[in-house]
Amino acid sequence: MYRRELERHLRAHGCALLREGARHSMWQNTATGALATIPRHREIRHTVARSICDQLGIPRIDRR
Repeated sequence: MYRRELERHLRAHGCALLREGARHSMWQNTATGALATIPRHREIRHTVARSICDQLGIPRIDRR
């Protein structure tokens, strides 16, 4: 899955970008305050994307 798809899914479920790091970006669920880091690769494995959604407490992204 592409990183942009995951970011679109996160924004749609109320998450916001906190900061950019050299290798990861920090995202926060604005409703719950949960935090997760997202690797700054062009493609992210589906299992990693599912884990990020679980950490943020949002629905998992559908597999295509």
